[in-house]
Amino acid sequence: MALTPTPDQSRADQLAVRRAAEQDVLLREVDEAVRQDEAAEFAKRHGKSVVAGVIVVLAAFGGWLWWQDHREGQLEKGSENLVQALDKVDAGNAKAADAALDPIAQDGTPAVAASAKILQAGLMIAKGDTARASAQLFKLADDKKVPDVYRNLASIRGVAASFDTMKPDEVITRLKPLAKPGNPWFGSAGELVAMAYLKQGKNDLAGPLFASIAKDKDVPSSMQSRARQMAGMLGYDAVVDVDQVLAEQQANGAAPSAPAQ
Repeated sequence: MALTPTPDQSRADQLAVRRAAEQDVLLREVDEAVRQDEAAEFAKRHGKSVVAGVIVVLAAFGGWLWWQDHREGQLEKGSENLVQALDKVDAGNAKAADAALDPIAQDGTPAVAASAKILQAGLMIAKGDTARASAQLFKLADDKKVPDVYRNLASIRGVAASFDTMKPDEVITRLKPLAKPGNPWFGSAGELVAMAYLKQGKNDLAGPLFASIAKDKDVPSSMQSRARQMAGMLGYDAVVDVDQVLAEQQANGAAPSAPAQ
């Protein structure tokens, strides 16, 4: 804390105090600048891995979602055709799978058609056609006739696929309603929104969001770990259970690190 000159101090003492105060301010500014540069560099280095992690989680969740609907008999006309198309995807026959999915996407019930379109978009992404995939996913996300769960999945999948080419404002506008604790999409949407904040230089918004994701027990452990690292780089403490964090780091072969102060 900087000192304030008093009337009974000599001129030399007052100058010394002033220099000390100026140096203190300078050091704080340098420290903050270094912290911001480190955060920006970390985001640049790990941004792609964050997006890739979101995509993996979404792929797993999408498969689980479809399987649950199918097992419970909630998928109607076209479900058998969708199963056959999935078999072709699993076999690596993308061309045949796409051909099988097209009529389902056009004529299936809303849930079945949505599933087919999301799978089609996944095939497009695998071929590197992210622009067309994102357009299809966002069109699906904006279709109010489609069940919300599929719209939300399509929205996050579309952002994850085209994150590098989207403006941060677009990412935030589309996903912020889902990036709230308690929302089933909080982890995936929250990571992407936090990365968008980093692009804007709004570390004061990104840090707390990463910390919230890291502390959310409903979020996958891999996502918690990434969010904890990002929060720490931004100066936010995201550690709830120190023993758990140390165990995760040892399992991953990483040296234990101290939580952010």
